[in-house]
Amino acid sequence: MATLLIPLFVFSFLVSISSAEFSSFVGVNYGQLGNNLPPPWKSVELIKSLKAKHVKLYDAKPEILKVLQNSNLQVTIMVPNELVFNISTNQTLADQWVKTNVVPFYPKTLIRNLFVGNEIFSSTPPDVWLSLVPAMRRVNYSLKKYGISKVKVGTSLAIDVLESLFPPSNSTFRADLSDRVMKPMLQFLRRTKSFYFFDVYPYFTWAADPTHVNLDYALFESKNITITDPGTGLVYHNLFDQMVDAVHFAMKRLGYTDIQIFIAETGWPNGGDIDQIGANTYNAATYNRNLVKKVTAKPAIGTPARPGSPLPSLIFALFNENQKPGPSTERHFGLLYPNGSHVYYIDLSGKTPDSEFKPLPPPENNVPYKGKIWCVAVKGANKTALGDELWHACSQGNLTCDAIRPGKPCFKPDSLVWHASYVFSSYWWQFRKSGTTCFFNGLATQTTKDPSYGSCKFPSVTL
Repeated sequence: MATLLIPLFVFSFLVSISSAEFSSFVGVNYGQLGNNLPPPWKSVELIKSLKAKHVKLYDAKPEILKVLQNSNLQVTIMVPNELVFNISTNQTLADQWVKTNVVPFYPKTLIRNLFVGNEIFSSTPPDVWLSLVPAMRRVNYSLKKYGISKVKVGTSLAIDVLESLFPPSNSTFRADLSDRVMKPMLQFLRRTKSFYFFDVYPYFTWAADPTHVNLDYALFESKNITITDPGTGLVYHNLFDQMVDAVHFAMKRLGYTDIQIFIAETGWPNGGDIDQIGANTYNAATYNRNLVKKVTAKPAIGTPARPGSPLPSLIFALFNENQKPGPSTERHFGLLYPNGSHVYYIDLSGKTPDSEFKPLPPPENNVPYKGKIWCVAVKGANKTALGDELWHACSQGNLTCDAIRPGKPCFKPDSLVWHASYVFSSYWWQFRKSGTTCFFNGLATQTTKDPSYGSCKFPSVTL
């Protein structure tokens, strides 16, 4: 049965793209959540040095769009999430946004995609979700109003729009999104010949279950490891293809086999917290270099469900961004350090063989850490900021700070850094399972060295 279905599936796909311009390339996501990043002109030079074809911004800052003029880099810009609801009901606001953020720069800046929001279903309340497609329609209407026809309107979607990943042929969109949001969105994307922009991170899928998901399978390195979809007989050699095809089949289930996938984000962290497995330079370089090989191969490789299909992809991210919230991996996805030096060498054109790259440091955390971890204040932390964070943690009414009060075992030494370290460890220990990280606005870090002293015992997380 599978051998009959697959050619028909591929045939419908090939027919759909016969009149559309569609090709593979690798670009980069240019995030700016750092207080030590180079200026836009220097950042664009660095993007070019990586031989990227495309750059995605998470906004539409005029100083960056000006620098990108005549750069020959294709560009994706973004309407921020907080504007999506208002734009969905106000055509004048949509017109004004396009007039301000697109018209002055186009076509000298090669704006090719315009995202209405970023991972809306992951980061906004449900009442915003129904506003997404109407906002996309209004922005698209605005582009036409100003005579701009080469900019595709879409939105970036995370893996959490799916009910499951395996088997890919059984994948469906979430029940709360399928009919109300995904069907009208896919209809819009088909009508406008736009793309399904997908953020795919095999790292997080592997790290969530490293016992059952093979690391080499996640890194495109599996030689003998394959997974067969029992519904189609399709054989998968890497987790990336499995995740992408899950979206293909979810769209197919709703009757849409003719919408192309564009990888808006993918990557692997080059560092992380002690409790974050597999986040290291070796794995990050291996994943991203293998991704480049796959995407830039000629003829195009595609995926098992869509063999030969181009798959343009944007690696996250250009820099390690030190102000990104969340676990430490969030601040360690960069191809470059903020000073412009390489975390590891990579050629996004795919023309440099691996043999020309310098040796990589061996991975040291590909198995989970076993032991105790504490969360303490970072050295040199700003005292005012540290005091504010300490007050915030102590004002929650959860006994976090009882031990540092006068006369209690952790009051002495009466030091702001000492007290903050105790509170950070105590708060993290209590609320880690509910999502709290050892970050505290960049003022905290994990350690395996017990900071306890005398009768003052710091709470710890045991892995």
